[in-house]
Amino acid sequence: MGTGSATYSLAGVDIDSGNALVARIKPLAKATRRAGSMDDLGGFGALFDVKAAGYLDPLLVSSTDGVGTKLKIAQGSGRHDTIGIDLVAMCVNDLVVQGAEPLFFLDYFATGKLSVDVAAQVVAGIAEGCKQAGCALVGGETAEMPGMYADGEYDLAGFTVGAVERAHLLPLATMREGDVLLGLASSGAHSNGFSLVRYIVDQQKLGYDAPAPFDAGKTLGEALLTPTRIYVKSCLAALRAHRGEVKGFAHITGGGLPENLPRVLPSSLAAVIDGKSWQMPALFGWLQQAGNVPDDDFRRTFNCGIGMVVIVAPESADAVSATLTSHGETVYRLGALAPRDEEAVVLA
Repeated sequence: MGTGSATYSLAGVDIDSGNALVARIKPLAKATRRAGSMDDLGGFGALFDVKAAGYLDPLLVSSTDGVGTKLKIAQGSGRHDTIGIDLVAMCVNDLVVQGAEPLFFLDYFATGKLSVDVAAQVVAGIAEGCKQAGCALVGGETAEMPGMYADGEYDLAGFTVGAVERAHLLPLATMREGDVLLGLASSGAHSNGFSLVRYIVDQQKLGYDAPAPFDAGKTLGEALLTPTRIYVKSCLAALRAHRGEVKGFAHITGGGLPENLPRVLPSSLAAVIDGKSWQMPALFGWLQQAGNVPDDDFRRTFNCGIGMVVIVAPESADAVSATLTSHGETVYRLGALAPRDEEAVVLA
């Protein structure tokens, strides 16, 4: 029979650290408040007033995601300030493809031993992502679970809810042959394919503090942790300015263009893409060469430089492109829709 008193702290969970973290992140969450926000961080649940956000006949759209093994690079390089942007981006970019505006976001942070400083850096990134997306950080969960994670490891998950007026839900049924495909440049690998990235880095015997072979002036860890681009504000601006002319979006995540574009296309149409129509970032050239990755596998693993595809009526392509460019996007004209034979995506 054991001796002495058993406490939660002795078991490895520090309630005081959890409280200290909440105190640290409350100002970060408060800075993301928007129309419809109703509560401060710390309650049992968060309220949001959809009517106050300006919606008359809204459909709610939800999305949940993580950032995969990109977390291992953040942990291995000791850089935790941008991984939260990735978390928000992977969720909110999935909302906007249905025409929805992200309203609020919640996060789940799990670790073996809570480091208030590390967790606060992560949540600061989440708050920054919410600002970029225009949604409120309304709460989350911090779980300290001794024995579940090695020292210094943590896991992240995100959950977001958005709204779209019923009449404006995407994709539109009016897609037709000749509709133009506009590609929005990615900021890098975003948050997909990092198991392969890490494998190639290991094969090259590189540390994350080594100079990046493809990005002068940055360490490898810094370059690989470039956060996922958030397309929400630019895509919503294009939708509002060109209602009915923007017919659909495709968020290019794991599976690349071949797997993600068909998700928004009718079964009768294919996307015919000119593979030379955009500039692929140097990261991807280095990864393919260093890893000797076959073309087909490469295209189905990475976004290859295109993070979002916008499907527009041909007569509106230039105007939509100009709107997107004015909101900070680099826009490429990738190709057009054509009658489908066998493949849903044809790379010419």
